[in-house]
Amino acid sequence: MGRRVLVILGHPLRDSLCGALALAYVDGAREAGAQVELLELGALHFDPLLRAGFAGDQPLEPDLAQAQCTIAAADELVFVHPTWWGGAPALLKGFVDRVFLPGFAFRYRADSPFPERLLKGKRARLLVTMDSPPWWFRWVTGQPGHRMLKTAILEFCGVKPVTVHAFGPVRGSSPKRREAWLKQVRRLGEAGA
Repeated sequence: MGRRVLVILGHPLRDSLCGALALAYVDGAREAGAQVELLELGALHFDPLLRAGFAGDQPLEPDLAQAQCTIAAADELVFVHPTWWGGAPALLKGFVDRVFLPGFAFRYRADSPFPERLLKGKRARLLVTMDSPPWWFRWVTGQPGHRMLKTAILEFCGVKPVTVHAFGPVRGSSPKRREAWLKQVRRLGEAGA
């Protein structure tokens, strides 16, 4: 059985560069024999607000319950999203807030400041677009969005390794440049994380 890949499109629109990158990864991974599922967050129906934090009892909508099952079954998680205001879109952050819950993604331990990492054994890849040059995002702003998703969320929950690929600047990029990005992402899908 091939690797099980879940591609999570964190852009609200499928008809976007992020949507095209997600589909390129899906195509490459399928070509390599992987079992692939595409989860388009813009098509899901859920409240993105974690209304009472982890102390509350907020039932998961059916789309989120299914997403947890799909994440649990996946070997590889691929997040595809734009950088807006230095981080992921609110849609993706709301999805993470509602899905990566205690008891599913991690468990606090009374005798330790470190959680039990419940998503151990999974690996991830972040495919991130941005309008600023990637060097600017890295050296001037300090990559807040990459660090949040990679370190504070995925690695906190046990997902390792997490590799990041930045594509930009998108604004003003030529069709030839975008086509090169799509080919690169397809190759990444073929190779796996």
